[in-house]
Amino acid sequence: MRPLSMSGHFLLSPIPESSSDYLLPKDIKLAVLGAGRVGKSAMIVRFLTKRFIGDYEPNTGKLYSRLVYVEGDQLSLQIQDTPGGVQIQDSLPQVVDSLSKCVQWAEGFLLVYSITDYDSYLSIRPLYQHIRKVHPDSKAPVIIVGNKGDLLHARQVQTQDGIQLANELGSLFLEISTSENYEDVCDVFQHLCKEVSKMHGLSGERRRASIIPRPRSPNMQDLKRRFKQALSPKVKGPTALG
Repeated sequence: MRPLSMSGHFLLSPIPESSSDYLLPKDIKLAVLGAGRVGKSAMIVRFLTKRFIGDYEPNTGKLYSRLVYVEGDQLSLQIQDTPGGVQIQDSLPQVVDSLSKCVQWAEGFLLVYSITDYDSYLSIRPLYQHIRKVHPDSKAPVIIVGNKGDLLHARQVQTQDGIQLANELGSLFLEISTSENYEDVCDVFQHLCKEVSKMHGLSGERRRASIIPRPRSPNMQDLKRRFKQALSPKVKGPTALG
């Protein structure tokens, strides 16, 4: 693992509502952007399922959702996959508009290229600039990922190229192999989740919320009772001690 230094129309699919009554964790919304055939879908599926699937049909913009734990905090993670054919330089305004909607929706970004495809590397800078254009006043975290690190015999992009680009853009960089190393893929997503959590101050809120234990089979009446217990004084007088 390298150290951190940092086509067509698509729509966001709705997340199914939970059938449980208790309060869900706050959402973390991520978007994975990059050229076609760089392994975006494989990265997402690898992170969520630990399985590596090498071949995918060209996607039209899938939205994945999963409850995950990051440093003890439970997060409702939503990851938007994007079509590989979408490019900022496209002349079709509706294509750029679709990409802009995705960028506007997301709070953190993975910009992925393949070390075996120099053109995919060249697409990273305009994607990054587009993110900052859509979020001009935001510090939305961005991680640049050089994927397919196991294919050294076909390398077209050197590790130093990725580091240099990330330094120029003020981003983080990681070179990984989705097929060979699940831990590296997990590190990428978990680091981005932590950065988004910091941006929104979720970590402190989650720690305070964890003071109230969650029931194993939650229901609204039990939840109200637990909140009432947590809010009531625990010590009423000297006789309450011991």
